[in-house]
Amino acid sequence: MKLVPLVLTFCFYRTDGAQNRADRYHNGSSPVLLDLDLSAVVRRVDPRFLSVTIDASLAADERFMLLLRSQKIQILTKALSPAFLRFGGTRQDFMVFSPQKSQQLDTDADESCNGTLLPWWAEEQLKEDWTQQQLILRGEELQRKYHRVQFSELTVDLLHSFSSCSGLDLIFGLNALLRTADNSWNSSNARSLLKYCESRQYRMSWELGNEPNSFEKKAGIRVDGYQLGRDFTHLRKILSESKLYREAGLYGPDVGQPRDHRTDLLEGFLQSGAEAVDACTWHHYYVNGRDTSLEDFLDPEVLDTLALKTNEVLETVKQASPGKSVWLGETSSAYGGGALGLSDTFVAGFMWIDKLGLGARLGLDVVMRQVLVGFGSYHLIDKDLNPLPDYWLSVLYKRLVGPEVLKIQVTSNFGRSKRVRLYLHCANKNSYRSGAVALMSMNLSKKPVWISVPALISSSTVDAFVLQSDRQGEEGLDSRSVKLNGELLKMVDDKTLPSLSGERQPPAQHLQLPGYSLAFFVFVDAKAPACR
Repeated sequence: MKLVPLVLTFCFYRTDGAQNRADRYHNGSSPVLLDLDLSAVVRRVDPRFLSVTIDASLAADERFMLLLRSQKIQILTKALSPAFLRFGGTRQDFMVFSPQKSQQLDTDADESCNGTLLPWWAEEQLKEDWTQQQLILRGEELQRKYHRVQFSELTVDLLHSFSSCSGLDLIFGLNALLRTADNSWNSSNARSLLKYCESRQYRMSWELGNEPNSFEKKAGIRVDGYQLGRDFTHLRKILSESKLYREAGLYGPDVGQPRDHRTDLLEGFLQSGAEAVDACTWHHYYVNGRDTSLEDFLDPEVLDTLALKTNEVLETVKQASPGKSVWLGETSSAYGGGALGLSDTFVAGFMWIDKLGLGARLGLDVVMRQVLVGFGSYHLIDKDLNPLPDYWLSVLYKRLVGPEVLKIQVTSNFGRSKRVRLYLHCANKNSYRSGAVALMSMNLSKKPVWISVPALISSSTVDAFVLQSDRQGEEGLDSRSVKLNGELLKMVDDKTLPSLSGERQPPAQHLQLPGYSLAFFVFVDAKAPACR
């Protein structure tokens, strides 16, 4: 295995000749040396690696589920396919299926994806009302007082229609707080829901419960890991009795991230329930949304905490169930609904792209972003149904980055290099010819960086996709707008996304990574053996 050095140098940007500029900045600058290996794939993630969630709070008042019939949301979501769409969250464990036949949608019609779109006036009214609904939900969240919510066939029909029309695979979260006298899971309501979904031939996957480690805090009910595993085994048995769902996916237990190195609930679950699930799921957030800061979002040490928590979970799963796939079943920047003015702005992209790159390298197979649309400050699409910076970052990732992870390693001890983070994958073969590679890059510093391309791929042309805030410097980090190669990203109209094309650069060009920027560099003619 041959490792090829890639040199990065910190510099101040100047506008004179490219070659002279690169030579000048190598003098007196401390290089960051990286080794890359294009001969073999380190690991492969699921093609749906970047997936999304819809929080169950959207169904707290069922009429807001009608927002999923917005043509704009469907167009935006389709650009994220292939992906899973998880419907769950805190309020899933307070939701009870209550059939009301009169509300059932006609989703059998051939024109169901286009013929049942939300009228513009209804969409505008729902968006206006959603602002008030968010205040109600926020109050419940702060007080930790949740009330039981009844949902009908309408919620299920809308979710299935939306996921199908958008090309996403639906995962529905069932209520795990419905318990019997002996504290085992009461499956009667889930059976009613499954019977309805089977009658409609809805192909979908399932979860049971959300963050069981917080059941006692939010509902006064304590369920240990071993009992939770038995509950999942019970659900798997129910699914196996269904002709439609006997092969359906079942994922869980959606535990919160390990606190103080404790993984006992997950360990107990794996003892009794590992065989029931197709993947073991857990949740991760870097910081508390109520007391975090801009500095946290740019702190390499905060970003590195993901590796610590991920390795704890991976080791726990490996010991109990070797070979079991591990997913981040829910994740974003800050818990508690996100950090207002940070989680929905440009600066959140550093946490997001680093989580995608680091998570894939460490051993996660799927990462589900909280939330596509709905409650909180960490959404990809805002309350006016306009895409936020992390949405554009996600679409570019989908288009450019393939599932094959390649080796790239920092070999310099230069401290500032912690603020330059890079990950290497094969390029997405739907967008580029076989052998191309994609370098995911981020610069947490205000100073630009130059990348000197190694000889192995120096003959390749490069497509550069550089994302920056629409405002320069630190003042632009809290912007809700983003530029791609200098052009502001926005929808052409409610039906059309911009082209999102890269800037073609000739071979052997030194690549610039501006301060406070995110970038994808695709080496079109790399001819990497691992990617052919």
